[in-house]
Amino acid sequence: MFYEQHFDTVLGFVTRRVDSAHLAADLTADIFVAALEGAHTYDARRGAPLAWLYGISRNVIHTHFRGTVRERHLMARISGRRLLDEEDVSAIERRIDADRAARGLAAAHAALSEPLRAVLDLVALDGLTAREAAQALGISSATARVRLHRARKALRSAGQALDATRPALLEAAQ
Repeated sequence: MFYEQHFDTVLGFVTRRVDSAHLAADLTADIFVAALEGAHTYDARRGAPLAWLYGISRNVIHTHFRGTVRERHLMARISGRRLLDEEDVSAIERRIDADRAARGLAAAHAALSEPLRAVLDLVALDGLTAREAAQALGISSATARVRLHRARKALRSAGQALDATRPALLEAAQ
């Protein structure tokens, strides 16, 4: 009975504010659903049922348009941006894998003892020969070659450990 008494009035209120018949019908239905859900909050001392319905109508319409504005803002933010294709995703995954490997090798490098790291850095980073690195460190060439061998072996082991964990990491990511 309440619905039938106020339907035309609420529909008129809505149609004066929207330009689509379907939207008007949807919003009118939403208004009556909200009224049914909030019926326990109606207080006759505060005004007539129609005034209460107009308040609900204003809130429902406002909420709809606020959501529409938010949606337009979001669409404007993403418009003009290119979505990633499979090639882009693959490139990003390769970069992530390379960065993970680099962090692993950096950690392995940091875990080397100072004497091994010193020889390795002089040879690998500074471009010295093993003999020149030995001279710079004041050690024999044989000692420098042994330390260099041990450092490279440790880094290879760390790299192989990373390679062994990569399939498990990829599986976990999917």
